[in-house]
Amino acid sequence: MRSLLIWLLTALPLAAQEHRAGVFDYYVLSLSWSPSWCALEGDARGSEQCDARHDHGWILHGLWPQYARGYPEYCQTSARAPSRRMTGEMADIMGTSGLAWHQWKKHGTCSGLEAADYYALSREAYARVTRPPVFRRLETAVRVPPSVVEEAFLEANPGLGPYGITITCRQGHIQEARICLTRDLEPRVCGADLRHDCTADNALFTPIR
Repeated sequence: MRSLLIWLLTALPLAAQEHRAGVFDYYVLSLSWSPSWCALEGDARGSEQCDARHDHGWILHGLWPQYARGYPEYCQTSARAPSRRMTGEMADIMGTSGLAWHQWKKHGTCSGLEAADYYALSREAYARVTRPPVFRRLETAVRVPPSVVEEAFLEANPGLGPYGITITCRQGHIQEARICLTRDLEPRVCGADLRHDCTADNALFTPIR
């Protein structure tokens, strides 16, 4: 019992130190296929993101600081929280200001940046990745192997390698493309804990409304 107590007392400070703002190895740019999220969750919520007038395809889910294995979250930071204006200005690529606020709290606080700089970096990362235009041309829902989605991203982004992107699924739908970037936003290999593509033979890809 005493040895367990000693272990806990020595381990806890190390765990806390891991989650210091600005201490991480690389970023994950997470792009969410908005029609899938709306079909699974957003429509039931009545989310503004799912209104057809917005024409959302691949939206920015977030820019996530990442360790070589694992990731920090909800870090203590001296940076001021973003204003409503800041979060509202991100809705064009993130779908809603609420998502922008949540991403700052969970991930942005670990970036070591001020909120405005974190959002600016997120926007730059989003702009650097070409979203394959083929998916915007779909007129009906189709079932596709996740590997086809990955190949489309690789073709549209010559600097991206097969170990630098992961395609995820949720409840039978194509969910996200997660792309690994250096702190300078250059493509890089993902950590081993992130290289887990969707294992389904195929998944539903819902067209833009």
